Amino acid sequence: MKNIAALALISSIALVSCKKETATVTKVDPKTGKTITVEVPADSVAKVAENPAIRDSAGIITQTFKLEKGKTYPLTTYQRDVKTMTDPQGKSITATSESTDEMNFTVNDIKGNVYDMTLNLVAKRSSQSAQGKTIVVDTKLPIPKEDDLKMIWNINRALTGNKLAMKMDTKGNVISITGFDAVYTKISNAIGTLIKDANEKASVIASLKETFNEKVLKDQFNKNLTIIPKKGAKIGEKWTTTENADASGAIKVTSNYVLKSLGNGAAEITVTGGIPKKTEKKTQGPITHSLSSELAQNGTIKFDQSTGWITNQNINVVTTQIETISDGKQSQSMKSVSKSSVMVNPSAK
Repeated sequence: MKNIAALALISSIALVSCKKETATVTKVDPKTGKTITVEVPADSVAKVAENPAIRDSAGIITQTFKLEKGKTYPLTTYQRDVKTMTDPQGKSITATSESTDEMNFTVNDIKGNVYDMTLNLVAKRSSQSAQGKTIVVDTKLPIPKEDDLKMIWNINRALTGNKLAMKMDTKGNVISITGFDAVYTKISNAIGTLIKDANEKASVIASLKETFNEKVLKDQFNKNLTIIPKKGAKIGEKWTTTENADASGAIKVTSNYVLKSLGNGAAEITVTGGIPKKTEKKTQGPITHSLSSELAQNGTIKFDQSTGWITNQNINVVTTQIETISDGKQSQSMKSVSKSSVMVNPSAK
């Protein structure tokens, strides 16, 4: 009996010693939509700083930044568009385009709640494929042989390899970005051998300044780097933003965000929304011309819990446009469907 008791004691000790430590993760139950807390093996959970940048305070999740001096943080954006055009006879043509902008941020110094950073413009790549032919413009590759691509390559090559000075506070507000004039000069010199006409050269630089300037980059970073509202949000809470889809502001893109989970070293946010279907009709005599369009988006965005930095974004966007001409007896339609993948730091999916 003593031996049996001893064996039972040893067995119970073995069971206790083999029991793995667990950690808790808070998330939204996909079946019920309710917030739940689940236990997972501790060794499957990423280590989180003792006082993380994205933290839970009495059920309210807030996002700040806790970056380290001397470290570099990536922000590579990638977009892939597959566009299919279908004519009235049902014949389809598909074209694919891809673009990649590789950049990163090095923290030089931290003064109070402001980061002194260097924005490194690393590389640019674009490609278009249609009807069995692909053209590529990549700053990491030699200049293309095609004359019409040489200009793009020269501008992109002059644009990359540059450094801009940036200041951002710990709440993710971009205070300033400077150093653009040196980049404009570099690009002007790069296209000098390709464009002899002074007016044409000035037009190219003016066009570049409209898309590459402090305001444009500020807007981009403010949108990419901070998603959780400044006041914070609860797990499962939804918030909505709108932005102009056209220059007039008549069409708006709606983005619905939900804080899906916080745990395992990451905050995960889901994105839905888009542009509701809209149809415009114009009639002239017996002919009616109608154009319908809509956009739908869905995906996820993940942030590192310890630093607050974006680790990955993967959003799918489908745009559908149908143009129809009718005389009341018969009609013909042209359909265009574009399927896009919009990613940030795609290698971290």
